Amino acid sequence: MTSMMLQYLEIKEQYKDFILFYRLGDFYEMFFQDAITASRELELTLTGRDCGEKERAPMCGVPYHSVEPFIGKLISKGYKVAICEQMEDPASAKGLVKREVVREITPGTVLESSLLNETKNNYLCSIYFDKSGVGISLADITTGEICATSLENEPSKLLNELGTYGPKEIITNIDSERGAFLKSFASERLGAFVEFDVPQFDYQICTRRVLEQFGTDFLDKYGNDGCLVCATGAILEYIQKTQKTDISYINTINVYGQGQYLEMDLNTRRNLELCETMRAKEKRGSLYWVLDKTKTSMGARMLRNYVEHPLLDVRKIQDRQGAVATLFDNLVLREEISAHLSKVLDLERLMTKVVYGTANGKDMRAIHSTLSVIPDIKNLLYTVNTKELAIIREGLDPLDDICSLIDNMLIDLPPFSIREGGFIKQGYNQEVDQLRDIMTDGRGWIEKIEEREREKTGIKSLRIVYNQAAGYFIEVTNSFLSKVPERYIRKRTLANCERFVTDELKEMESAVLGAKDKLSALEYDLFVELRKTVADNLKRIQKSANMLAKLDVYISLAEVAVKNNYVCPEVDYSDVIDIKDGRHPVVEKFVKDSYFVPNDTYLNTTTDKMALITGPNMAGKSTYMRQSAIIVLMAQIGSFVPAKSARIGVIDKLFTRVGASDDLASGQSTFMLEMTEVAYILANATKKSFIIYDEIGRGTSTFDGMSIARAIAEYTTGKKIGAKSMFATHYHELTSLETEFDGIVNYNIAAKKRGDDITFLRKIVKGPTDDSYGIEVAKLAGVPNEVVKRAKAILADMIETGIAKPIEVKKSAQPELSLSFEDMATYEAADKIKKLDLNTITPIEAMNFIFELKKLFQ
Repeated sequence: MTSMMLQYLEIKEQYKDFILFYRLGDFYEMFFQDAITASRELELTLTGRDCGEKERAPMCGVPYHSVEPFIGKLISKGYKVAICEQMEDPASAKGLVKREVVREITPGTVLESSLLNETKNNYLCSIYFDKSGVGISLADITTGEICATSLENEPSKLLNELGTYGPKEIITNIDSERGAFLKSFASERLGAFVEFDVPQFDYQICTRRVLEQFGTDFLDKYGNDGCLVCATGAILEYIQKTQKTDISYINTINVYGQGQYLEMDLNTRRNLELCETMRAKEKRGSLYWVLDKTKTSMGARMLRNYVEHPLLDVRKIQDRQGAVATLFDNLVLREEISAHLSKVLDLERLMTKVVYGTANGKDMRAIHSTLSVIPDIKNLLYTVNTKELAIIREGLDPLDDICSLIDNMLIDLPPFSIREGGFIKQGYNQEVDQLRDIMTDGRGWIEKIEEREREKTGIKSLRIVYNQAAGYFIEVTNSFLSKVPERYIRKRTLANCERFVTDELKEMESAVLGAKDKLSALEYDLFVELRKTVADNLKRIQKSANMLAKLDVYISLAEVAVKNNYVCPEVDYSDVIDIKDGRHPVVEKFVKDSYFVPNDTYLNTTTDKMALITGPNMAGKSTYMRQSAIIVLMAQIGSFVPAKSARIGVIDKLFTRVGASDDLASGQSTFMLEMTEVAYILANATKKSFIIYDEIGRGTSTFDGMSIARAIAEYTTGKKIGAKSMFATHYHELTSLETEFDGIVNYNIAAKKRGDDITFLRKIVKGPTDDSYGIEVAKLAGVPNEVVKRAKAILADMIETGIAKPIEVKKSAQPELSLSFEDMATYEAADKIKKLDLNTITPIEAMNFIFELKKLFQ
């Protein structure tokens, strides 16, 4: 084989599991099986290359300057890529150009911004299994964030944790057979890739790694937790191995445990649609979509983290509320800060590029434009004294020295490449200016030499000529050869003239022709020095980036609260959830042609443990229960909430058992899934939890389902749990629980029936429902009239024969709320009037507004 192909095979042998991008000139080439795979996956033309054997080696390639999309496509399909670069200039190399793999790219170690979601972290996860438990560590190498925790060795808890972060790649110490459940979950639910039997989990290696990265403090605090140490050390070792560069920018770690964040299982996150919708898996329609009005990518990622991790510490919640409240009340301050934040770029990911040595002039200018707004934001924050905003103000380092350094050195619009020069400002470096003068004024220097030589020699026809082959030379015609001085060095004789050079001309030629290369090299060295200086100030810049992100989150929450008429909830350690006129923050956004009816929620752990809600489908039970859970969650984020008022006693865990479909892949029926989820809730709920049950027991026979539903209701409100809960059911027989057990209160969805027509008023009222309205709902859904009539006849016959019984309503001891259409119209009219801005409305708009109000009462 050729020496180049032998080099390729030697490198490939070390990276068997990777597709090797082998640099040849301006292309990354792939050979043999890598080429066949890449040509298929990337739709590239498969060619061949002579390799010294009879058959040509299969080959395909991609341009080095546009490689990112090709890498992204391979990574998204589950492949790993190794980048093999030329380590010396081919023009000056003696023999075969030296090449090395400079980086391994895997799904969890992607750095290229074009391949990442800027509003979402790209997590790499390591999981260490041991008899004593499970250690989990997650890192986003694009921002330098890393967090870790340890759990009991229970699959459900591990999967819930993974569902919270959604890592793109998982490494673990167990084999694929023992980790089958992990692989299934990762591929089906997360779209992540799992690597088993990863060697980096050796305890000695991991201990050394965390010691190098975080110092003795980490081992002093967590050294006894072997699972945590191994998971964290392994992820650091893996990052170092794949990136092959200094990773000192990962300098702080968030080790969290039980009791720090509100616990939610995977089903709860999915059912409440916190960050994505259940069906479309998109942001629009989620709680995060409603709350996200951030101006920066850093703020968007932090807000997402807040939504995924509501707090349990009332003091911290109140600190966040204080910041939001200050910005809520101060429109001018909010808008001025927002205007500055809109100029802030992704400082976290830009600094990662700086540390990795991949940042170019445009990246440095982006850092400068971000840093330049910090002093103005800092000055604006001096007008307020709220605790959190004061912390942000003091934490914002103006970084004037870094800002000035970048601004003084780089032109405003530097070119993409830092190898070609042309980005250092005039006046910054004397040598750069001289080389530029030589390049731009080279012709002027030649003309001066030419004029001087004519005067010295008296040869009027003397001229200095340049060609690419010979360079610069003095040309003298034969008639003037007698006047040529001895210092002229003969270079070439032609028919009618001779060519000469002088020492001065050779020096000038060397200066002019070498100026471009020297200038490019000098500018590159100066830029590398700048990049190193910025990297040395990493911690200062990271802290300011974090403060900007946090401020952006508070501005966003305040903006949303103002626009959507939210209120600041009272958050405490009580057992009370008391919400007045609560609304669903997402659903109300999609209600355009009608009025979203607000509802109250009152729960505690004594007299009102369980709200037992009856009523037909489509009436709004699920929306009501979900909105109550979301309002509690929003309060523990530190956000304002969609209500007239709210008092929220902090809950430790939030559970929802809402709907299910058959899991055909695992062979589980709807009922089996339902019971599995219920079992998890009953095993993990505490008195401080909040539980939502929606239609328990539907997947089996009526009497079995009713019995199970009743038993679950009793157990949830009993001494073993005693949690606050909402329980929606079609089993009207369960309404008798109100009189049999303390803490269970009946509620129903108000409806108005006129003949065969029914209108749901969407209002929750105390007491059981007086009818199931099932047939009426079928009619609303468009079931043919003859089927509806036949259903009525069958029901009447069943009642007459005793097979079915009419619903007997036991009146609640508490007064009921009676609603009419006029009441609902009044609610809607009042809401419209409340939102009307009298200062801006015109006379014609006022007339139209009155006309719209009149229509509500017709």
